[in-house]
Amino acid sequence: MSEKKLAMKVSVVTIVINALLSAFKLFAGIVGNSAAMVSDAVHSASDVLSTFVVMAGVAVANKESDSTHRYGHEKMESIAGMLLAVLLFVTGAGIGVEGMKKIFAGGTIRTPSMLAMAAAVISIAVKEWMYWYTRRAAKKINSGALMADAWHHRSDALSSIGSFVGIFGARLGYPVLDSVASLVICVFIIKAAYDIFMDAVDKLVDKSCDDETVKQMNGLISRQQGVMGVDEIRTRLFGNKIYVDVEISADGSQSLYEAHEIAQRVHDALEANFTSVKHCMVHVNPYGQQH
Repeated sequence: MSEKKLAMKVSVVTIVINALLSAFKLFAGIVGNSAAMVSDAVHSASDVLSTFVVMAGVAVANKESDSTHRYGHEKMESIAGMLLAVLLFVTGAGIGVEGMKKIFAGGTIRTPSMLAMAAAVISIAVKEWMYWYTRRAAKKINSGALMADAWHHRSDALSSIGSFVGIFGARLGYPVLDSVASLVICVFIIKAAYDIFMDAVDKLVDKSCDDETVKQMNGLISRQQGVMGVDEIRTRLFGNKIYVDVEISADGSQSLYEAHEIAQRVHDALEANFTSVKHCMVHVNPYGQQH
């Protein structure tokens, strides 16, 4: 299955589940007399919007190169990831603000029913499953936007935990627990939003690959027939893809044809062994010559 098809499949599944879960939580919140569960339902509904953003980002990112975008459109996925990070931040901040308001406002709340508590438990289980389901696909295709959507699911699971604690606390006579839990959840969600945003920024500003990946590439290049040394290797992240520029040393007495064959072997080996490498450029230097 292609990267685009996998991302779209995961997105459609999450949209359907989120829509059904939101409707169920809204029903449980109204019938079960729980304002926290009604808010949780709205949070789940917002995930539907975020998933549409993912689908749009992945669709544009997988477009073929054209006359005005010779290097492709992969960076559009990073932009989608940034938008989702902002939505995640707003969600976390909103939960935190509401929690603070309730703590300082005081007052009393009506006791929720067992239906609302059951809805919170079901929501925690379903959203945690959706987190791992989406996260697995995101890692498989190295998708920042899909990973951001996975964290949206995790934030919803955390929100439901807060709802459960609040509902349980209210039934025990301690409604303030709802607000305290909201503040803790707020910190986790904002931290996730920050990590997702910075990952997207790194991919937009051509950050290099991690040292371990570069080390593995260096070793692979050195093992290719005809390569006498790796003079320089530069990498840059381009959305969820990698571009590589490498200079190798080879016997200077060889013909241009032979030097080209060595460069081609290096090129093919990199793209075959590192699936995220979209393109690499290989320059051949005469061995021993200073540059």
